[in-house]
Amino acid sequence: MRYSNVTEDQEPFMGVKVRRKASFRREYKGDYIDVRSNPYLMKILQKQGDKEVSFADKVLKFTASGKMKRRILMITDFAIYIVDPEADALKRRIALAAVERMCLSELSDNFFAIIIPTEYDVFMASTRKTEIITVLVEATKSASNYELEVCFPNSFEYNATAEFVKEVQFEEVEGGVKTRILKK
Repeated sequence: MRYSNVTEDQEPFMGVKVRRKASFRREYKGDYIDVRSNPYLMKILQKQGDKEVSFADKVLKFTASGKMKRRILMITDFAIYIVDPEADALKRRIALAAVERMCLSELSDNFFAIIIPTEYDVFMASTRKTEIITVLVEATKSASNYELEVCFPNSFEYNATAEFVKEVQFEEVEGGVKTRILKK
């Protein structure tokens, strides 16, 4: 699945989010890490029965304690996979049907949250956020016939663990965006 020439009406945040100039006409490649050449990643996908990788890249995941961890994010036609590239360990598989919505600010930052009501949520950062959101919206629509909600508050909460809530606040400042992650 490739979303290389996404039109303005297909893009999930056209007219709502401030975009960096470099992200407007960027070609979507999908697989930035060549999943097919990685036996461990292929084994994970085959074990779960997933065949088509719509997106794969390295991202930063924020832990409940606030640490940033390098992870591989893979999106298939049925699930989201989060893999530890150093340990070659599958950390999490999230069925697309379990995802309720995506939260991101209106500002030009790299952060996004995947909200999963039945589990704890995921908070990440990626320079390819636009492509990730677009792929998730399209994959969810294809897999389950409902459109994934994408919301743009400049402040939102997410469940860092089952019992631990954090708030993310975004503020436009001179020269960029100030991001704060607060315990609730």
